[in-house]
Amino acid sequence: MSALDAVAIVLHRPQDPVNLAATVRVMKNMGLSDLRLVEPMPYDPWRIEGVAHGTRDLVEGIRHFETLPAALADCVYVAAFGAKRRAHRWPTTSPRALAPVALEKAREGKVALLFGQEDHGLPNDAIDLAQVLVAIPTTEHASLNLAQAVLIAAYELHLGAGDATRTVARHKHHAPLPRHDEWERALGDIDRALAAIAFYRTRNAEHILRSVRSLLNRAGPDSRELTLVRAMAIEVLRTIDRVKRGLE
Repeated sequence: MSALDAVAIVLHRPQDPVNLAATVRVMKNMGLSDLRLVEPMPYDPWRIEGVAHGTRDLVEGIRHFETLPAALADCVYVAAFGAKRRAHRWPTTSPRALAPVALEKAREGKVALLFGQEDHGLPNDAIDLAQVLVAIPTTEHASLNLAQAVLIAAYELHLGAGDATRTVARHKHHAPLPRHDEWERALGDIDRALAAIAFYRTRNAEHILRSVRSLLNRAGPDSRELTLVRAMAIEVLRTIDRVKRGLE
């Protein structure tokens, strides 16, 4: 079970099937599964799944409602998303600040994130049914695509719930972190290589080596990468040795 199981996305009078499909994809990506539509436009579920691949379970679970109060009837907390100015003072927040509050409320019952139709957003009587108005920070151009707004809200909830569960495969050349003795061997060979090319002639060797150590620490190489750096230093020493033997 996830805290996100108690969160519903409610679309009030959505007008564009493309936005519906994009919303379904967002919900699948972010771990949400309860989609409620109030007076939606006609749409073909097969076409929705054709745009949002691999979402049949979510598409089949979409619920339709004739009124917004019916869609929100079982919800203990409703957050309405919109950028409209209201004549009356209204509790407002941002998606990031909403996430921990919504997840806490979800412990007690269903939480709804309410979004309006594409051209006019939510009417005042719809916002009246919410406990808080959520404004997504933007520039002066505050109009967002419906699915984009859902993505921002769902992303913040997803992170807040700790549901970032997708694992990324390790790089094929993944190597463990270098051990302390590997660090010291590499730095020793770097020190000898710098000395061999007379790099310390006008410089403080201790300070230079400390700077090299600091640089490598900030770079954070794995053992394979540190071995490569060490190999460069060793090759410098070998090249100098071959040149010396050639001159003898």
